[in-house]
Amino acid sequence: MDTPLSVVVAGGGSAGHVEPALATADAIRRLRPDARITALGTEKGLDTRLIPARGYPLELIPPVPLPRKPNADLARLPLRVVRSVRRTRRVLREVGADVVVGFGGYVALPAYLAAASMRLPIVVHEANARAGIANKVGARFAREIAAAVPGSGLAGARVIGIPLRRAITDLDRAGLRAQAREHFGLDPDAPVLLVFGGSQGARSLNEAVSAAVPALTAAGVWVLHAHGPKNEPTVEAPGYVPVPYLERMDLAYAAADVALCRSGAMTVAEVSTVGLPAIYVPLPHGNGEQELNARPVVDAGGGMVVPDAELTGEQVATLVTGLVADPARLAATAAAARRSGHAGADETLARTVLDVAGHVGTSVTGRTQA
Repeated sequence: MDTPLSVVVAGGGSAGHVEPALATADAIRRLRPDARITALGTEKGLDTRLIPARGYPLELIPPVPLPRKPNADLARLPLRVVRSVRRTRRVLREVGADVVVGFGGYVALPAYLAAASMRLPIVVHEANARAGIANKVGARFAREIAAAVPGSGLAGARVIGIPLRRAITDLDRAGLRAQAREHFGLDPDAPVLLVFGGSQGARSLNEAVSAAVPALTAAGVWVLHAHGPKNEPTVEAPGYVPVPYLERMDLAYAAADVALCRSGAMTVAEVSTVGLPAIYVPLPHGNGEQELNARPVVDAGGGMVVPDAELTGEQVATLVTGLVADPARLAATAAAARRSGHAGADETLARTVLDVAGHVGTSVTGRTQA
């Protein structure tokens, strides 16, 4: 009796790592319904909530945060790595892993090291414009390397975009527009600006849009503003709809004509794939990767970048009203955004994983595959 293919995905820690891992898992399951898929994660972050909710077994391993600068955590890193790799090796043996797919983050490094020590094939996916330490290490052992955008720093990486869930890649914005507007209590015909800054909101975006609301609503633009659960809106106006958090991002995208948002890798991937014109405001911290994430979309004509330090209410109002007042420009920007997206990244990566695992014939673990 043939043993089902066993795939382990390692993308825990944050939604930016978990969601591409789960989207890839979904695509593998569509292509190979008999495949056994196991997710690695940690007790921190969103892993324990997101992964089981999507129907995948979750194996918890000790996280290995990689400090960017020398500090006390750096001295403890070797012991943490050893403990985590030991636990990960045990999981890989228990599930009979044929291939490990890593997406960076806290669980990716031990997954790569454990898989390499067991001579299991590795596939690496890098979502950010600049690769993190975990994926730089994993790339040294990988059979295949994929990246969201060019110039990630991983030699030989194939640019495929970011695997996204089908609720996003198959989204019919026009077809869902009326339902989405009704869901949020928005005018069915007025132009709508969607503002969001991640699950916790973004202070500079909140301040700028609050200052812009009077001018926007006076111009007939409605505003759907996800301000974050710990932040309270500071303005009230007809046409302004504040919400703490957006449970239905698909409907939010369908309701909107323009987005004002950060430019994390997942945000850029989703916004461009659904064809939503965007004003990207890169997070002003880190190594500048957020601006690099948005650059391919912006260069293609699918949006614009405004530095965080330059964001003002007046600027938001001017940019948004100018865009929605020109239907031809708005449509061209939307089309350019959609063209720059990679709606099929999930299946592209899934097929790569299946090829690497040797899904026809004998796998590297010596087990016969269907």
